[in-house]
Amino acid sequence: MRVLWLIAPAMLGSTLWAGEYAVLKNGFRLRAERHSTDGEQTTLYDRDGGYSVIPTAFISGFEGEEEAAPPALAQLSGKGPPAEEKPAGGPTGLQALAEGAAQEHGVHAGLVSSVIAAESAFNPAAVSSKGARGLMQLMPSTARELGVSNAFDPAQNINGGAAYLRKLLDRYAGSHNQLERALAAYNAGPVKADQYGGLPPYQETVDFVSRVSRLLARWSDGASASATPAASLGRVK
Repeated sequence: MRVLWLIAPAMLGSTLWAGEYAVLKNGFRLRAERHSTDGEQTTLYDRDGGYSVIPTAFISGFEGEEEAAPPALAQLSGKGPPAEEKPAGGPTGLQALAEGAAQEHGVHAGLVSSVIAAESAFNPAAVSSKGARGLMQLMPSTARELGVSNAFDPAQNINGGAAYLRKLLDRYAGSHNQLERALAAYNAGPVKADQYGGLPPYQETVDFVSRVSRLLARWSDGASASATPAASLGRVK
């Protein structure tokens, strides 16, 4: 039985240390080692000391990690996400930016939206322990290469992230696992993706690729009656 702890006034200002998932009202879940809530803002802390600040109003509750374990990599190309996981559509304004950037760089809009959902749950202020910033979690060095001067600016971040996805998809064009390698490189870096010829044996990267793939499949299923298979979405150009 799944246990859901609803946010109550008594929790404001408190800190919980158990591994958990924040269940957002849009259906997405974010893993955290712990969280603290201070009025209108809730901070989610990861195991490496990074954090993301999310409006408390976006959160419906928390699930214990043992009740909401991430799916195995076997589900990578799988058959759809858990029932509570929704397609990767975000707030209207951000979704419009994602679609515009996707069109500009020749990347499927569902892929851009799915990466945003997996990386930041559409939180423009998200910061990782390694310093990745914004909606598509761009590292400062990557942001500079992409011409992104302010990674917390939604339009710049999404445009840069879409451009980076295009670059990685082109890098692995012709590979039988093009999309998997591109996503692995997006998370762990091209050097690691090249070293392992695909998915590096890092749990964070495995979880990221699996989650994006599930969201992408769900997005495609809901986008149109003739949805493009997830494995080929990266080849749109």
